[in-house]
Amino acid sequence: MPQIHLRAEAEDYAPLVLLPGDPNRAMWIAGKFDGGPGAARQVTSHRGLLGYTGTYKGVPVSVQTSGMGAPSMSIVVEELLRLGARRLIRVGTCGGIGRGIKTGEIVIASAAAPVDGATRTYLHGDPYAPTADFGLVRALVETAERRGQKPHVGQVATVDVFYNPDADYFSKWRDRGVLAFEMETSVLYYLAARAKAAGADVAAATILTVSDVLSEEVSSEESYLPLDELNRSIERTIEIALEAGTSA
Repeated sequence: MPQIHLRAEAEDYAPLVLLPGDPNRAMWIAGKFDGGPGAARQVTSHRGLLGYTGTYKGVPVSVQTSGMGAPSMSIVVEELLRLGARRLIRVGTCGGIGRGIKTGEIVIASAAAPVDGATRTYLHGDPYAPTADFGLVRALVETAERRGQKPHVGQVATVDVFYNPDADYFSKWRDRGVLAFEMETSVLYYLAARAKAAGADVAAATILTVSDVLSEEVSSEESYLPLDELNRSIERTIEIALEAGTSA
């Protein structure tokens, strides 16, 4: 039965799905599938949540726009799981807050502090640690290293507010060992873990480009990468995700 938001059927998606927030990046990723731009099959465009399916080096793969924020990600992941998706890799951006993290670098999220409202709604206030699949994280790290990158691997915080005015916004999370802020990973990890606990062979991971950094010296607006540099960095993480996902 077609899902309410994706308006697609089970056979429309490959077991492996990459999840960018931006529909333009979904088109960009689909253009890297076998056959190049135009070869992938568009499976949905409802509400601007663009989805495509094709192959990468002969392996079936889909890309599905998740939208911005945990509520949108939760809807998309709930429906993808119903449609048979089993390997979910978020490919996105983050604001670096860990000491020494620089723009253009890569963060691979081994876990995500659930600071967002969507994950807390699922949990009803219970303590919980949304965690990535180790196998997918290892594949992402090893692929990045083969490509000459040294990713930062550790915990991120999933938040609801991009322009947070609190004076201690970044410092308290940095002092807890959090590497970066982003807006979708905790609910992705929770839903994947819930599906696995119910008996499905589901795994999730997140790879992020550091688009900006926050510290006592600089703000997101001041440090945000120029678009051409950001796109080059994102392209690198997309290629790592495709390579790792199709080989894991």
